[in-house]
Amino acid sequence: MSGILSSSIARKVAMALSALFLIIFLLIHLSVNLTSLFSEDAFNEASHFMGTNSLIQYVMQPILIFGVVFHFVMGFILELKNREARNVKYFKNNGAANATWMSRNMIYSGLAILAFLVLHFIDFWIPEINHKYIEVLPENPTRYFVELQHKFSEPWRVGAYVIAFVLLALHLLHGFQSAFQSIGFNNRYTKCVKTLGKIYAIVIPLGFITVALYNYFSQLNH
Repeated sequence: MSGILSSSIARKVAMALSALFLIIFLLIHLSVNLTSLFSEDAFNEASHFMGTNSLIQYVMQPILIFGVVFHFVMGFILELKNREARNVKYFKNNGAANATWMSRNMIYSGLAILAFLVLHFIDFWIPEINHKYIEVLPENPTRYFVELQHKFSEPWRVGAYVIAFVLLALHLLHGFQSAFQSIGFNNRYTKCVKTLGKIYAIVIPLGFITVALYNYFSQLNH
């Protein structure tokens, strides 16, 4: 870890690799959540598999938690190092001339997403841990869809999710391309990466927003 922190290039590469890992995770997570739009049984089956499979629970889940923590910690370290490196102070700095607003404010969108992750853990992960390891309740393969709809029954929580995923979209618009650049992706593919990044940054958050809104409004009709 000390080697990573001592080199600016290594820090950026480590940050990029953790970002790519989370980008893949978001795609998998969304694919499971989208099943709730089409089939209660399919969502329960997929969620039950994810929640009981030993490889996912005891290998992939700890790796995911480490990846999330590492990404945010490394992001804060990079921001601090970047600020320390600005030895020359300008009376007026026109940052917009060289960078987009989002690229100059990644730390703030990151903090907002971190706050959302805390809410998400409180909503889903902590109750899951409580169910399985604290109260040690019998496993019910059909409980997941009911729990999902219960969480999306309150307008304020749905609103918080929508806002969080809009911020995630803004974060990804810069972060997706930046991750590939940091690992030295060939410049000839820059245009392709930009296009793919824009599609990903819009489609993935929009998918999560659709899940939240659908499960909220579907309950109003009952």
